[in-house]
Amino acid sequence: MKRIEYETPEELKLLTDKTRGETAAFLKKLKKKKPKDLDDFVQGLHIDAFAQFSCLDCANCCKTIGPRLIDKDVERLAKHLRMKAGDFMEQYIRVDEDGDMVFRDHPCPFLMPDNYCMVYESRPRACREYPHTDRKRFYQILQLSHLNCETCPVVYEIIEELKLKQR
Repeated sequence: MKRIEYETPEELKLLTDKTRGETAAFLKKLKKKKPKDLDDFVQGLHIDAFAQFSCLDCANCCKTIGPRLIDKDVERLAKHLRMKAGDFMEQYIRVDEDGDMVFRDHPCPFLMPDNYCMVYESRPRACREYPHTDRKRFYQILQLSHLNCETCPVVYEIIEELKLKQR
């Protein structure tokens, strides 16, 4: 895998837009094929990518998109902050148009200026799993991964590597 450089969300959106149709068609075909080695290949790319790229140099996800929160996340975060869950929700949470709990503000209210997370050990499940490139049955989240190309330089490069491998 080539060296991954930090890209802003604006730069990543432009890069993603250039090949949107081609990538969408590729991912649709990949989902239909469900290659047996897809998870292993993507997981290998994930390991290679994060061996050379630090999320602390980027934090695009924390700055621009919010995690979907579940009740356990709220409880864990409230406990970490020594707050009652209701008070935590009132201060930090809103319900979006899909009925999901999300943070009220972007960037994330727990993102510090040096890109560290002040609640890292108690962070939401969605944050723990992002960018989802090391999960099983990767073919199930190909569309989500295409969308994540606009936020995460690692996801963008993994999808580009996948396209090269399949040619």
